[in-house]
Amino acid sequence: MSLSKTMVTMETEIKEEKSEQAGDQPAPVMAVEEESKKEKELFFKEEEVKTEVEPKTGVKFPLQLADGKLLNATGVRTKKFIAINVNICAFGIYGDNKKLKELLKSKFEKAPEKPTMELYEAVINSDVALTVRLVIVFPALTVNMVRKNPDDVLGACITKLNNGQKNDKLAKRIIGDASDIQVSSGSVTEITRLPGFVLQTKAKDKIISTVQSELLCRAYFNMYLGDEPLDKDAKEKFGVSLLSLF
Repeated sequence: MSLSKTMVTMETEIKEEKSEQAGDQPAPVMAVEEESKKEKELFFKEEEVKTEVEPKTGVKFPLQLADGKLLNATGVRTKKFIAINVNICAFGIYGDNKKLKELLKSKFEKAPEKPTMELYEAVINSDVALTVRLVIVFPALTVNMVRKNPDDVLGACITKLNNGQKNDKLAKRIIGDASDIQVSSGSVTEITRLPGFVLQTKAKDKIISTVQSELLCRAYFNMYLGDEPLDKDAKEKFGVSLLSLF
């Protein structure tokens, strides 16, 4: 074989080898591109979840829950320890705004100039779906502490709405048997009023209590929207959101 033919043959073999090697490359490159695409999709998905920051605690609340309820107000729940008010949890009040709008239009001919007690009572006494999302900010709080020491504010609201009769057992039922639930700073609990005056408590995405009681439902939301709310600013903000529905 001549030298020229030998060189041509070698060049051809080298080109074929390079071509085969190049053919092996697309799979890992495509895998990297696919992984990058997934990361971008996750990033933009997280970016789409818009939040509102509760200013006193810095806790972020999503503007919308997975079930479609919208955030109407945020606030802070405090408790007095040795004459000092301590922040226990931040909260967000969510509502089915479509149903709230229908409720208000059925009760009022036109929107009042400012939120009135009649406006709040219409919501308190209805069974329109509402959710209070609680985020613990006090690190020493446990569910057992709450279960063993019934909510004095809730108890007072139950007594007020029950013609002066106490019902501590009803107040305790909002927590249920939660001895196996561990909470810490940042833990989330959601208490939801469902149609039919059902109050459901969910901690760490686990349902720990479901109670059918009109009195308990009314008393619970009376804590946030009644005459002596847990956070006056949150109540006012919720009232303004109601006016915007007219």
